[in-house]
Parts: sequence; structure tokens; C-alpha cells
Amino acid sequence: MTGGQLISVHPEELTFQFELEKQCYCDLKVVNNTEFHVAFKVKTTSPRKYFVRPNTGIIQPWDNCVITVTLQAQREYPPDMQCKDKFLLQSTKVPPNLDVDEIQPEIFNKDGDKIIEECKLRVVYTLPAHSTHGNSETDSLITTSMLRSSKHSSEVSTHGSGYDEVQALQRVKEERDFVVQQTKQLQTELETMKRRRNPRVDASFSLMFTACVALIGIMVGLLLNLTLSSPPAE
Repeated sequence: MTGGQLISVHPEELTFQFELEKQCYCDLKVVNNTEFHVAFKVKTTSPRKYFVRPNTGIIQPWDNCVITVTLQAQREYPPDMQCKDKFLLQSTKVPPNLDVDEIQPEIFNKDGDKIIEECKLRVVYTLPAHSTHGNSETDSLITTSMLRSSKHSSEVSTHGSGYDEVQALQRVKEERDFVVQQTKQLQTELETMKRRRNPRVDASFSLMFTACVALIGIMVGLLLNLTLSSPPAE
């Protein structure tokens, strides 16, 4: 139990049994330790995350009040199941005839001789017994070990992959050089064949031309001989 001269609060911290997609609840018992009427107000660092009822109220002398804090349904687990949310419960003496609806924020301002007590509460998350979300130290060590092993394997795989890539590039370079060399050799052979083949073509053309001319000459000679040797007409 924690608190001051005006009130006492139990428990000393807000403990929620955390489950995904489900609301969680925690009750605070606030006890008035005085003969005066005491007003209280609950504040939190994460107002959108929690629902507090009642968040303000007045406790009769020597009486108590139960405050229910609801953690809204969450979609994911917090890192390492640690919560940094905080709650602040302020309390102060008020007149006996003051109604709850008449409580204004200014009542909890620290001014003059007014006594404002503040009780700070931290938030703790726990897991239900059937939860499969590991939260023990052993699970943490196992997870860390697995991550390290995975990282080492990844590094080895990366180095191996780099070596294979170098070998593949070397093979490609050798094949490229071989193809270039073969291409140059083929070009040389083609040039040589062209140079060897052209004179033959020219010589064959000359022989054919000479034969044609000779044949024409023979035919012309035969025609002349036939013309000259034929008898004259009477």
C-alpha cells in the first residue's frame, strides 16, 4: 500500500494480464485516511490507451473508493513486455457540501496553503499461464542465441555467395576472350581465302574471254572461206 496523509492506494502498481485483442482490467482501492472529504483525480501519460472510471471523485471521511482502469485491446505485444506508461493520482481536501459534478481542474492546482498530494503508479504487464508468447529469461536467451546463429549463417552465406559470383564472372570473362580470339582467327582465314580466290576468278575470266574471241574469229574465217570458194553465178 502506498499513499500519503490523505489517502492510501492499493496496490502500489497497476498490473495488467496482457492479451492481444482483449481488454485488460486493474482495480485500485483508494482509502481516505482523514476525517475530511477528499477529492481525487487520476491522470495518465497515455490517455488514449486507458479508460479510467471514475477518473475523479470525492471520498467520504474514513471511506474508500474502487477505481477501475481498463487497458484497451492491443494489436501487438510491447517490446520485451515492458511498459513505460505512468499514472498519477492527485488528492486534496474539499468542503463537505461539494458535489462530484462541481469538481474543477483548478481544485488540484498547487497554490497558496492548499495541500495537494500526488501518488505515482507505474504499469506492469504480465502474461496469462496459457500464453505462447515467451517472456522468461530462458526464452530470451534462446531467442538471442538463435538470432546470433542466424546472423552467422547469413554472413557465411553472403561470403560464399560472393565467392561463387567471382568464379562465375571469371568463367564468363574466359569464355568471352575465347570467343573474341576465335572470331579474329576466322576473320583472318576469310581474308586469306579471299586473297587466294580472286586471282583464280580473274584468270578463269580471261581464259573464257580469249576462248570466246578465238571462237568468233574461227567462225568468221569459215564464213569468209565459204563465201570466197563458192562459184560465180552465170
